[in-house]
Amino acid sequence: MAFYECVYLARPEITAAQVENLTTSFSEVLEQGGGIVVSREYWGLRNLAYRMNKSRKAHYVLLNIDAPSSAMQEMERIMSLNEDVMRRLVVRVEALSEEPSIMMKKSHSEE
Repeated sequence: MAFYECVYLARPEITAAQVENLTTSFSEVLEQGGGIVVSREYWGLRNLAYRMNKSRKAHYVLLNIDAPSSAMQEMERIMSLNEDVMRRLVVRVEALSEEPSIMMKKSHSEE
């Protein structure tokens, strides 16, 4: 199996609980295909760099995944059909990081 990092943006009109349900449904698709979600991070409702679908904000979610490519293709297909997902990016990586992502770390700007 291969390692992947997936970041997706969900519409700002939905709640954080609905975003969690989306993430759970994507995880179930991966598990049916023989993969697992190693870790997930909800980055919150954040500003976008530019307007997408008349929105200035989106819910950001990061998934670290260990799955075969067929399971990833099915998850991407389902993400593309879901109207709550605005954008998605899936990248294959050599190894998954065990520490929190840079978005979850506290900024140390005063040091």
